[in-house]
Amino acid sequence: MTTLDTDFVRAQFPAFAESSLRGQAFFENAGGSFTCQPVIDRLTRFYRSRKVQPYGPYEASRLAGEEMDEARARLAAMLGVKTDELSFGPSTTQNAYVLAQAFRQWMSPGEAIVVTNQDHEANTGPWRRLADEGIEIREWAIDPETGHLNPEDLAELLDENVRLVCFPHCSNVVGEVNPVVEITATAHAAGAFVCVDGVSYAPHGLPNVGEMGADIYLFSAYKTYGPHQGLMVMRKTLGEMLPNQAHFFNADTLYKRFTPAGPDHAQVAASAGMADYFDALADHHGITGDAAARAGGVHTMMRAHETELLQPLLDWLAARNTVRLLGPRSAQGRAPTVAVDVGRPALEVARELAPHGIMAGGGDFYARRALQAMGVDPERGALRLSFVHYTSKAEIDRLLGALEKTL
Repeated sequence: MTTLDTDFVRAQFPAFAESSLRGQAFFENAGGSFTCQPVIDRLTRFYRSRKVQPYGPYEASRLAGEEMDEARARLAAMLGVKTDELSFGPSTTQNAYVLAQAFRQWMSPGEAIVVTNQDHEANTGPWRRLADEGIEIREWAIDPETGHLNPEDLAELLDENVRLVCFPHCSNVVGEVNPVVEITATAHAAGAFVCVDGVSYAPHGLPNVGEMGADIYLFSAYKTYGPHQGLMVMRKTLGEMLPNQAHFFNADTLYKRFTPAGPDHAQVAASAGMADYFDALADHHGITGDAAARAGGVHTMMRAHETELLQPLLDWLAARNTVRLLGPRSAQGRAPTVAVDVGRPALEVARELAPHGIMAGGGDFYARRALQAMGVDPERGALRLSFVHYTSKAEIDRLLGALEKTL
């Protein structure tokens, strides 16, 4: 397997050459990643020369529309889905709320939705509110000690009344990667659709949504090296079944049906820079094939690098009797999003790490239900140390040194 060239990777991110960030190691990537140069270049170009209404009859307008279409087409191909199955919205939370309204109109009182308490609030709160409309909400609960979602527990919640199962590909505090293919197959066998929150997973490699079988897959570009957009895969079968949420004249266009407002043209266009970046990684490392295969190769390479760096951090935290590591202790099968109950207000610890050159976060991270289920006071919160493939071994060493002085 090809080893990730971290020098090449870091050269694609202006933040690592920024003088104001020199000496700082970034460990709050789960809250938003650095932006790669191709995205910045495309956004700048759009605002300078294409900031007009797109799809018009003149040159600047034509170029603007073409670049927006390019972003959708290239990213959809990398995700293994059809171009019109990928849409852009202002955020993943907004996309989830629009989806919930569509399901509210489509479902009947007495029918059910399964949600988890492992999710970020964006993929559980909007669905839970449908209880006010007579929709039954069933909770697939995590293990209070480990935070694990047991697929066998899901089977017990499913029957002919369940229309939708919502769960995260990876929790933003537990970190464990859930078996999407297995869970989706179980839900489909019971006649239910699935909605997967991929926000905390996609930054670690774009998944092949087509192969996984998910009906809905959500993630955020601003956590995946891009602009502040929410990306949503909606498979055609389900998308055409749900009620249109957009202008009536957009009802026949799948990628417009669940984005009521006009998209942010510049940010959609700039999202093509994410595809530029993944393609650059594939080219540099000799990864070939079609778009999905190349994205898959980049995904494998990213994950291998992250796993290698993650295990020493997990081992160090697991050996400390004064803190509680949330989620799995093995780097295999989890993302490098590491939450720790430090026994005191976590934000204070994050502040103490800052003078040591560590940028980290402390709080509930919109996962209050998960923290409460594991016995962690959301007001105290957790210290979260999250990184991605551009993180270096030297930065991990710096983090461990800072934790030694702080915890």
